[in-house]
Amino acid sequence: MPTSNNYFHLHLVSDSTGETLITVARAVAAQYANVTPVEHVYPLVRSQKQLDRVLDEIEEAPGIVLFTLLEKDLVSRLEDKCKQINVPSLSIIGPVMQLFEAYLGAATTGRVGAQHVLNAEYFKRIDALNYTMMHDDGQHVDGLEEADVVLVGVSRTSKTPTSIYLANRGIRTANVPLVPGIPVPSQLETLTRPLVVSLHATPERLIQVRQNRLLTMGADTSSDTYIDKQAVADEVAFARKLSAKHNWPLLEVTRRSIEETAAAIMKLYTDRQRNRPSD
Repeated sequence: MPTSNNYFHLHLVSDSTGETLITVARAVAAQYANVTPVEHVYPLVRSQKQLDRVLDEIEEAPGIVLFTLLEKDLVSRLEDKCKQINVPSLSIIGPVMQLFEAYLGAATTGRVGAQHVLNAEYFKRIDALNYTMMHDDGQHVDGLEEADVVLVGVSRTSKTPTSIYLANRGIRTANVPLVPGIPVPSQLETLTRPLVVSLHATPERLIQVRQNRLLTMGADTSSDTYIDKQAVADEVAFARKLSAKHNWPLLEVTRRSIEETAAAIMKLYTDRQRNRPSD
């Protein structure tokens, strides 16, 4: 039996940061609700000595081995060891690289960590992150026109984590809270360049998230309008009315993960850029 107590060992071996492996492995593991992987992540494996430690740990805790290694000697040794101890192994990027090579008719460069080179795209992401952190939660509204995307919504609609996720994709993102009784910044109402997206969730979901937030802070929740059912429903109605007034696209986030919300926003942004008349 490869699993014990509904757990199994998952070894992720990379000659770079391991981000690609982790993303793929978790996406697949999520499809198996009854078992949970015990992740063993080995980043920056670029020498035989570093591989020695990895092989010892795989032998000590056998399980599935996924890897993104480019050095052929390391790949051969890892695969041979896995066959010897009878554990499955798979190169995540190998088949994809073979497909590219067959179609393009060109060999790979074999550059380790090539996707993390300090190029213009990298510095664009850093700039976006800096901008996003400075324009979180309604800060520095005078700079909103410089954003690519501005997220608005009531408290706990995941504006900040979504903004950071988008910034990691190179999209300069600001976010502004919508609070009944408090006028929105005038700068927000006159924006022309950025895409403004209004994030919404059901009152029930907002109350649940807010209650959890207050509990983690050790706050008294007995008489707090922050989680009062009618008050929260009024907040949601206010945000929807305001969004309709300004024709901001509404995005329902109640059952969406941060990644799914960000993907929907990126599609809206891409469509908008495509449909804009060229200068």
